[in-house]
Amino acid sequence: MANPRAEGAQPELKPLQIEANGINVITDAERKGRPRGLFWPWFAANVSVLGLGYGAFVLGFGVSFWQAVALGLIGIIVSFLLCGFIAVAGKRGSAPTMVLGRAAFGVRGNKLPSLISWLLTVGWETVLIILATLATATVFERLGWGGGTGVKVIALIVVSALTVAGGVLGFDLIMRMQTVITWVTGVLTIVFIALVANHIHWHTVSAIPAGSPQKFIGALVFVMTGFGLGWVNAAADYSRYLPRRSSGRAVIGWTTFGSSIAPIFLLVFGLLLAGSSAKLSAAIGADPIGALTTLLPTWFLVPFAVVAVLGLVGGSVLDIYSSGLALLTLGVRIPRYAAALIDGTVMVLGTIYVVFVAHNFLPQFEGFLITLGVPIAAWCGIMLADIMLRRKDYAEPDLYDPRGRYGDIRVAPLAIIVVATGIGWGLVTNSNASWLTWQGYLLGPLGLGGKTGAWAFANLGVLIALVIGFAAAWALDAAPVRAQESRPALAPAATA
Repeated sequence: MANPRAEGAQPELKPLQIEANGINVITDAERKGRPRGLFWPWFAANVSVLGLGYGAFVLGFGVSFWQAVALGLIGIIVSFLLCGFIAVAGKRGSAPTMVLGRAAFGVRGNKLPSLISWLLTVGWETVLIILATLATATVFERLGWGGGTGVKVIALIVVSALTVAGGVLGFDLIMRMQTVITWVTGVLTIVFIALVANHIHWHTVSAIPAGSPQKFIGALVFVMTGFGLGWVNAAADYSRYLPRRSSGRAVIGWTTFGSSIAPIFLLVFGLLLAGSSAKLSAAIGADPIGALTTLLPTWFLVPFAVVAVLGLVGGSVLDIYSSGLALLTLGVRIPRYAAALIDGTVMVLGTIYVVFVAHNFLPQFEGFLITLGVPIAAWCGIMLADIMLRRKDYAEPDLYDPRGRYGDIRVAPLAIIVVATGIGWGLVTNSNASWLTWQGYLLGPLGLGGKTGAWAFANLGVLIALVIGFAAAWALDAAPVRAQESRPALAPAATA
């Protein structure tokens, strides 16, 4: 057991040097930058052309173009605003997101949320590498260079190496990589939009009929889980390096703006493309990025492959960094870079299975998002309430010692996350993913039409879990938080 300030707390010297910091507190000497610097990692992580594919996914719920635009704006901005609020905790506590969660759940009680976070981030990084591999193979096939097993293997090696390198070397390299990815993908995405704009047929798009409120809510929840709710558990991992004097409003603003701006434009353009062609929309459902290559002239296929792969790597790098931190927070006692290597191995094995064995991507993707979206939404609600209830900065040594003010296992927040998840899973369905047909068990008893009724695909469970998490934590934790903050903090030399 080691001092949380001393363990791995050497200052970073070069972007190509392995980051020594793990889940320890970032010392004041290492804090650097300004909140506007958060724009680069969050923009790069969300500028992926996968955002175009969401146009087909959303229209697949049976909503009109204008409904899709409205729910897209709401879902993207609100979900990333949640990330912004949680990012403030990083500035206040100097530790990774899941370590800060110990204040709400207790030092050992936080292992359950950390496990959920690890599963979500490893799952997301695997999804992004799958997409990058498939996109590369599709481009090579269109160029006549072959898109078979050999190309997929090479693509998998390249994109995995880039992702793992960022995860292993850590914060400084990631910030440098994300700046480059932002500029390259931003410029090439604009070129892509200019080249395929002629495929938009407004009369077809505008003729798409409006959907029911249930369909609107279902698509809204899908957007929220696919964007901001997929990042809330990592939101403080980068703001923890900011100086303590940094403006909390600026942290919220730059996190939300950097995360939201690209997805908004990409989603709207994706809606226009998918809404113009039912055939294209169906193709995107099978291979979200590869289908877009059919719209491009041959000379732009290689640049498109670059923008597609880099955009996906931008997201997977942040995921593998945060998944490694979550693994350490679980109590695995290895260096941070080793945790990233373990997660990279899981990522590669998962990609091999999907790319070379299983081929039905979209149903499994939707099932993954909604299923893990429920407990992470419950966790997010609890964390937001906990952050809002606190009037003081975190007592950092206590985050590593169950004898400190945050305690060992806090039963009430753990009960909230379990109950909220149980209710949430009862209100979502994933009929196209065979391993998830057990969900939706509350739709019938609550008079919502069962698993085939109008509310079956509204995915109310995600929103309900978020609301239950926040409301229950707000009601039950006000007094405990005040009691925590009235206790003296442990000495900085306390052991973890």
